[in-house]
Amino acid sequence: MSTEVISQIDVDRTRGDFHYPEQHTFDAGTGLSHATVDYISDVKNEPAWIREFRHKALDVFLSKPMPTNWASQDLENIVFENIRYYLANSQRPTRSWDEVPDDVKRTFERLGIPEQERKFLAGVEAQFDSEAVYSNMKKALGDEGVIFVGSTEGLKEHPEIFKKWFGKVIPTGDNKFSALNSAVFSGGSFIYVPPGVKLKHPLQAYFRINAENFGQFERTLIIADEGSEVMYMEGCTAPKFETATLHSAVVELVALKGAKIQYVTVQNWSANVFNLVTKRAIAHEEAEVRWIDCNIGSRLTMKYPGVVLKGRKARGEVISIALANNGQHQDTGAKMIHAADETTSNVISKSISIGKGRSTYRGQVHIPKHLKGCKNNTECDALLINSTSRTDTYPAITVRGSGNSVQHEASVSQVSADQIFYMQQRGLTEAQAMSLSVNGFVNDLVREFPMEYSVELKRLIDLEMEGSVG
Repeated sequence: MSTEVISQIDVDRTRGDFHYPEQHTFDAGTGLSHATVDYISDVKNEPAWIREFRHKALDVFLSKPMPTNWASQDLENIVFENIRYYLANSQRPTRSWDEVPDDVKRTFERLGIPEQERKFLAGVEAQFDSEAVYSNMKKALGDEGVIFVGSTEGLKEHPEIFKKWFGKVIPTGDNKFSALNSAVFSGGSFIYVPPGVKLKHPLQAYFRINAENFGQFERTLIIADEGSEVMYMEGCTAPKFETATLHSAVVELVALKGAKIQYVTVQNWSANVFNLVTKRAIAHEEAEVRWIDCNIGSRLTMKYPGVVLKGRKARGEVISIALANNGQHQDTGAKMIHAADETTSNVISKSISIGKGRSTYRGQVHIPKHLKGCKNNTECDALLINSTSRTDTYPAITVRGSGNSVQHEASVSQVSADQIFYMQQRGLTEAQAMSLSVNGFVNDLVREFPMEYSVELKRLIDLEMEGSVG
């Protein structure tokens, strides 16, 4: 691509690919054992029930085999004994950006985090390796009773709310990696929005892996009380290392009666990251949960955001975009579990496969026979850039009873050579024409992202497409 085109994109190609020398005060060392769990609990000064929770979770993790129904072949490359499970400089995030350590501050300034906070965010949390280093929220929200802190703070300062829901949406034994997270979790966000409070601006967290041979295991819990509304956005990056890096988060959302939660993710992990995440929500009566998810980068992503539609007239939605380039497998999808009458779910998934990249949609919709008036719509569209790329779709839809409605649509298409030729005749380079085609393919979903993220997403697609031709 010409320098003129690169200047038009106007984004640093290596924006996330940098790291600074490690200077950690707390380091659990390499390998995983009960001693590792005790080290984490000791340095975090946790109550006895959390320590016990961790040890039981480790036993569950050790007893569970590696998954065989997922992208299991690549998972065999994870060597758990080579990973470092806890690295941190302090146990409490600062409320002042000026007090953040200089090397960490430089990292997040290069990623634009303080600038975004000043522009439009209601609150920001920045996590560096295992712990949040900065957490701040506008005073007006605190006056309304909103809580936005790291999970470590939430556990210590708001145990009456935290303990009630922690581990209730996603049990420890849900899968091998949720058990691993439960054993060694650190960092993540804890949010509570009181009844009737509707946040006009998003809250954001940014998760940064700086260390090599590291595993990041944040745990996020968001509770929207009756009639409240909140949007939470997260971004994720890591530098390129030769060794495997593991990211295995657990995210639990609770939307009580009439509440609305939007959870937006844009990840741009480097190609050495195994991104194995469990995300699930419970939606009570007339509540609404929307997962808006973009997956670019990583060696392997396995992520299937879900909603348990527990209350009558609850609504759940998953909107996802996945882009798999050479050497990458985006194994993504959604789970919709209908558990009450007149519940509605909507799944819209679009994937792009480039070079030898592979994208997979894996979805589950379950409507039992005793329910009435339930509706589901699932749409899966895949775009193949060339003949060596691959896409697969594995929908599992179980609908019983006669009073429910389900529809499923799937399509696979290839970039039209005629279309590319036509655009080149209008003065575009092949790379520009390819990028325009891909952005057109996902444009209806990109509009669902907040403006700041949709602009960044289009730029990331431009950069991924840059190396896809020639």
